Amino acid sequence: MIAKRSLNWFSRLRAKTIGMVSMAIAVCFLAVSCAGGSGGGSTPVAAAGIAPDVVADYIHTTLAADRTAYTKHVINRLKKLEGKDKPDGVLDVEATESWQQTDGIPLPAQMFRLGSEIASEGSPFTYSLISEWNINDNQGVKTEFEKTAVEAINSTGEPYKEYQEVGGKKYFSALYPDKAVAEACVTCHNTHPVHLERYPDKVFEMGDVMGGVMINIPLD
Repeated sequence: MIAKRSLNWFSRLRAKTIGMVSMAIAVCFLAVSCAGGSGGGSTPVAAAGIAPDVVADYIHTTLAADRTAYTKHVINRLKKLEGKDKPDGVLDVEATESWQQTDGIPLPAQMFRLGSEIASEGSPFTYSLISEWNINDNQGVKTEFEKTAVEAINSTGEPYKEYQEVGGKKYFSALYPDKAVAEACVTCHNTHPVHLERYPDKVFEMGDVMGGVMINIPLD
């Protein structure tokens, strides 16, 4: 019964997430459709419409709000997190990496990735989590642009925004600091076996920048 309730709840939450991401993408493509091309230079010139950096801000606000709500109002109410009892929990279900095999629910980073995979299906628009302290290898820093962006948000705590070209296509890309907003974020990362092996001296605290949310908006 618990597993069934968990599955029904997850289905409703997944549908809500898809709806919010779809709305953000709709705003994104509305802005892109109003863009005026490159103007002959390396930096695109916007015509009447919404500037790419504003669109990125809108999308990030939506993503951050949904993820924060999931972490604070779902994960923090559970009786277990990654196999560890939480005496003050009120929901008899566990948040775990192996949620599909254990009838649990996804961790916040996994929930975020599930949404990003849906959003990028058949679309050049993408968003993702990246970090220099990544646990999932897919979320490591891979390009020079990402390296520069990560260094910038770690030193300033502010978003890093710039135009870039990937595979001959122009993008407006923005990396937003991903900060620890709930104790579950800190506890999960600090006690994860991969984190302890790779980054034994890195101990996150509330409010720390743990990585970044990368948003890539196509301009063609």
